[in-house]
Amino acid sequence: MRKECLDVLFLGDIVGRPGRIIVAKYLEDLNKSSNKPDFIIANAENASHGFGLTERNYNELINLNIGALTSGNHIWDKKEIFEYIDKADRLIRPLNYPKGVPGAGSKIFNVNGISIGVINLLGRIFMAPMDSPWTALENEVKKLQYETPIIIVDFHAEATAEKVSFAHFADKLGISAVIGTHTHIQTADEKIMEYGMAYISDVGFCGAYNGVIGMDKESSLKRLVTGLPERFDIAPMGKTELNAVRMSINTSTGCTEKIERIKYITEVSEEKSSMKG
Repeated sequence: MRKECLDVLFLGDIVGRPGRIIVAKYLEDLNKSSNKPDFIIANAENASHGFGLTERNYNELINLNIGALTSGNHIWDKKEIFEYIDKADRLIRPLNYPKGVPGAGSKIFNVNGISIGVINLLGRIFMAPMDSPWTALENEVKKLQYETPIIIVDFHAEATAEKVSFAHFADKLGISAVIGTHTHIQTADEKIMEYGMAYISDVGFCGAYNGVIGMDKESSLKRLVTGLPERFDIAPMGKTELNAVRMSINTSTGCTEKIERIKYITEVSEEKSSMKG
């Protein structure tokens, strides 16, 4: 019997080892409970020491039963990405890169007989020049809706006005959810929009609590105060936070019936983890 609603968990940008460890801990605890989601999506463009995604870390994350990994403008930072992106069946890069760029900008996943479309797009305000996310979304939705009414978009963008405008545009197209990523700061504006689409301007991040969006605060301060180049490093282990949203999506209509914002904070220890890099 087909489920009436699909329970989807979307994890914010995973930043380095602290982010990967807290995600592993959170999902391990969920798996022990009776409250497991049906499908998990996570943004992984910063998962490998804050910049990019190595194949080893990709495998670590999918082994946690994360169904889809989205990304953003940092997806190309680890050059090995070009060697494995075309065979990484759970990894999505932004759709609105120019034609011919490796990887896929959208994919359809299957969970218990239910198809889920996931699209990744980059914004253009305060970001590098990119093809139109508006046109890319409109064209891609027409293709995906032949296969499923459930379509979730990771909109990786800087400006909140662009994100909100994009959400209104997507809502009219019959999208199930637009989840903002990139700023690493969780916003408190989660809602169900006019036509049944879930929205949040930024889902936040998973990483070190006492850093600057997951990076070491001392190097971040030095760069901002002096204006001189400074090597960014991941903030140290210790107090760590996980930001996410959880949604209930109607499997017949594709409309989202509920969105809940999650903020989970705990202590993590490097010694207790086998995760590297």
